[in-house]
Amino acid sequence: MKRIIYISVGLLCVGLGALGVIVPGLPTTPFLLLASWCFYHSSQRLQDWLLKSWLGVYIRSYHRRGGMTFAQKAGACSIMAAMVLLSVIFFIPKDSVAKIIVPIAGAAGILTVIFAVPNAKEED
Repeated sequence: MKRIIYISVGLLCVGLGALGVIVPGLPTTPFLLLASWCFYHSSQRLQDWLLKSWLGVYIRSYHRRGGMTFAQKAGACSIMAAMVLLSVIFFIPKDSVAKIIVPIAGAAGILTVIFAVPNAKEED
């Protein structure tokens, strides 16, 4: 039963991580790290699949460096801020509650990247 829960949570996190690549404010790396941890404890086959997939780049880079570099954090935060601004200005109707939710989610994502994701050294 525990194995099924880990696999289910891992698959959910892979989905959220993949969605985080394109949705402003939704972080990618934390979800993929959690998915990797769940798969490590439940299914070597899914762990291998995740690390070999296009999403595995995020995990391998994180493990190799022990976190995100300043440049990676700055890039991620810039992209999130830009996507939030574009969404709020051009794509969300004026009277929608999403005008409030999207900036809050974006701020949460940016704060997560800045404070929760460990700093890594630049590679030589």
